Amino acid sequence: MSTEKPSVLFVCVHNAGRSQMAAGYLRELGGDRVEVRSAGSEPKDRINPVAVEAMAEAGIDITGNTPKILTVDAVKESDVVITMGCGDACPVFPGKRYEDWELDDPAGQGIEAVRPIRDEIRRRVEELVGELLPAPAGA
Repeated sequence: MSTEKPSVLFVCVHNAGRSQMAAGYLRELGGDRVEVRSAGSEPKDRINPVAVEAMAEAGIDITGNTPKILTVDAVKESDVVITMGCGDACPVFPGKRYEDWELDDPAGQGIEAVRPIRDEIRRRVEELVGELLPAPAGA
């Protein structure tokens, strides 16, 4: 069995909402057992403040994160590449797992609209953690 930790890249156009929330949850739920990246093809200059607020309600601080540009290297270095239903095209490399999570865009939405998006992201990240990081024997 590989001792290398799996790496996941969350991709969204602006890397300011959905991908940042997903990365925040995966860091929280996967801890140091998984490498987490997020990026966007047209990153904004800051994270969506409503996404920050929604994650803070869930006890996760993403205020220190910054939107990053999507690079070919980031895709190459990741085992799993997840786009957020935003039509971003990623370079495709053999042997990688690609998923597209159809999620509403929190941009321009109030906290009431962002909460269900956050909760759906958490559900999907929990599922992903279960797939990538099986529970130890006897747990």
